[in-house]
Amino acid sequence: MSSPVPVSGAVAESSSNAVTLSTSPTISAHSPGSYFGSMNRRLTSSFTAPPKTLKPFNTEDMKVLLLENINKTAIDILNQQGYQVEVYKTSLDEEELIEKIRDVHAIGIRSKTKLTAKVLREAKNLVAIGCFCIGTNQVDLEYAARHGIAVFNSPFSNSRSVAELVIGEIIALARQLGDRSMEMHQNTWNKVSAKCWEIRGKTLGIVGYGHIGSQLSVLAESMGMSVVYYDVVPLMALGTARQISTLNELLSVSDFVTLHVPQLPETHNLISGPQIAAMKEGAYLINASRGNVVDIRALVNALSSGKLGGAALDVYPNEPAKNGPHFVETLNSWIPELVKQKNVILTPHIGGSTEEAQSAIGVEVGTALTKYINEGSTIGAVNFPELSLRPLSADEEGHVRVLYIHSNVPGVLRTVNEIFADHNIEKQYSESRGEVAYMMADIADVTTSDIKTLYEQLYNTPFRIAIRLLY
Repeated sequence: MSSPVPVSGAVAESSSNAVTLSTSPTISAHSPGSYFGSMNRRLTSSFTAPPKTLKPFNTEDMKVLLLENINKTAIDILNQQGYQVEVYKTSLDEEELIEKIRDVHAIGIRSKTKLTAKVLREAKNLVAIGCFCIGTNQVDLEYAARHGIAVFNSPFSNSRSVAELVIGEIIALARQLGDRSMEMHQNTWNKVSAKCWEIRGKTLGIVGYGHIGSQLSVLAESMGMSVVYYDVVPLMALGTARQISTLNELLSVSDFVTLHVPQLPETHNLISGPQIAAMKEGAYLINASRGNVVDIRALVNALSSGKLGGAALDVYPNEPAKNGPHFVETLNSWIPELVKQKNVILTPHIGGSTEEAQSAIGVEVGTALTKYINEGSTIGAVNFPELSLRPLSADEEGHVRVLYIHSNVPGVLRTVNEIFADHNIEKQYSESRGEVAYMMADIADVTTSDIKTLYEQLYNTPFRIAIRLLY
């Protein structure tokens, strides 16, 4: 197993007025010791009273596990909260991951770590997952939601980095730079201009006009390209780009086709034999989205026959779990054929791998995790109802914030509000998403004894998934 990287910073001190409860081991739910959180929250206005520091319901410390070399910006944010942060530079195999995840309250990963139902089943204290990347297909989102585990990601922060990589690949393919560079490394001088092009005046077809696709559109136009795009929903064009009504129409008019779509059943093998046949002779294909979007055997056939002039791939159906000589035939059977093709750029899923992108992702996801842990805010969660309450101020004494995750069925809020009946509910919001619902409430004029009673009563409600109390 990889050795953890030491992280400096003191562990959060236990709250002197925390309540300790025992829980029946036969009940499948987060124990009271799983609930925690301490943070000085920012003022919403310079004219409000100082914010109140929310304390944990129990004295157990917050434990965070970060895998896959998460950026230092995230480590600093989490460490500043006083959490116990353990950092690994690599992913862990399933056995190691199961052993580690049993004891943590939050975990941060990138694209290599697979948080399956089998792994998450062992995570008895886990309340939050941070995906420090765009994608979340490496997490069983449905299982996580049903067990009260919120999942956060970073859908925007690496958009520019991916767009710039694609621009570089467009130029490299047009000039056959990969082949010329490889030849020079092998002491071969091969100065040619045949089938080498400027990109000015060429047409770029973008499949998926989201954050990356639209940024790429602007960059490509600034270099003199004409831009068309296809998306399943109508989207406003930037610059002089125009939306095409069908995928085949886009493929037929584009000199370069670049893919920026999520991994869904509908996008599996989105580009296969028939779609490649619809492309222009000598066109180029670029995939920096998800590995299963392109039928790579069909791509290899098109490259071998000369139908396509080249391709650039940054993602693959199966990717190695760690760096090293692991991009081999046992991983994907077509690899030996693919690597022999001319004018093909292969990169190891580095679209968002820039210092700037990883720093921004660290801030975005690290902040989302602390806001959920410390305040209960689920803004930005991909598998949970999105909900937030304004911070409590320092002069609001005797308050408790109730975070109640439950099954989305009739009668739950009536049951909960009967428990709250003898207290003043100052703020209460509820939101549902599929089978899961989430309620946040600030209850006033409570004592330590009241908090203990509220917890016990809420814990025994029939449709409870998980509870946290912050005060």
